[in-house]
Amino acid sequence: MAHINVPEGVPGIRSLVMFRPETGKHLYDLAQVLLRDESPLTQAERELIAAYVSRLNECVFCSNSHAAAARCLYDGDRGLVDEVLQDMQASSISDKMKSLLHIAGKVQVLGKEVNADDIAAARSQGATDRELHDTVLIAAAFCMFNRYVDGLATLTPQEPEAYAEMGVRMVEKGYVLPQQPIQS
Repeated sequence: MAHINVPEGVPGIRSLVMFRPETGKHLYDLAQVLLRDESPLTQAERELIAAYVSRLNECVFCSNSHAAAARCLYDGDRGLVDEVLQDMQASSISDKMKSLLHIAGKVQVLGKEVNADDIAAARSQGATDRELHDTVLIAAAFCMFNRYVDGLATLTPQEPEAYAEMGVRMVEKGYVLPQQPIQS
């Protein structure tokens, strides 16, 4: 049960943005820009960063929902997402993505953990300033989203099918404010 009066049966961040749509709109707008708008990183790669950081933060809702979106976006290589979440270094993603996820993992711990060697390693794999920027911002934003969702104890579905549906919705519709805000 959530710590505040959110719509019953609405999982994760959706219930929180319905509770407070005036703040939720800005959070969803941020997610839309970070995960769907133009970037040298693919939408699949950006969803993977979100899922990876959320997994490190042990945020089950965000990890599962963004992993589901990444699986949809990777289309023919859905197992790649599971490989990364199980053991990123042993996964078959590119060395550039491994270096970016390594940086995202350091941001998850503390932004100051990212050092010049991490940046140089990513650059040596072809990472651009924009890719580095977007990786760090996605990682930082998802630390906030994870703490928001878990700090208010939102509903976290246990059924994998629920996340598969969320992933499809996020890919097809993007990040849009849900209907039916409630008054508290």
